[in-house]
Amino acid sequence: MLLHLPRMDGYGIEPPVKNGPALAGRGAEAVKDAIAATITTLPAYLCRSLTWDRGKELAQHAQLRIDTGLAVYFADPHSPWQRGTNENTNGLLRQYFPT
Repeated sequence: MLLHLPRMDGYGIEPPVKNGPALAGRGAEAVKDAIAATITTLPAYLCRSLTWDRGKELAQHAQLRIDTGLAVYFADPHSPWQRGTNENTNGLLRQYFPT
C-alpha cells in the first residue's frame, strides 16, 4: 500500500530543529501517523504484522505497536529477501512517481 505523507504543521514557517521532528512529512512521526490511520481501516486478517527495513523513518515503531496492536519486525541488515518484493516495488515507484 502507498501512504500519503503530508507536510506537518509548521513546515516552511518554523526553522528546522536539530533532532526535532521532520516537518517535511518524511519523519518517524508522519510515517507512524500515516500507517496507524491506514491500518485501522483494514480487516484484521490483513494487518497482523509489518516487516520493515532498518531506516530511521520507523523510529516510533513502539508507539505504532501500542496505537494499533500491529506486530512490527525488522529485517536483518543486508538481507533484502526478508522484505519480499519491496526493493523491486520501490524502484518502480521511484521511476514512475519521481519526487
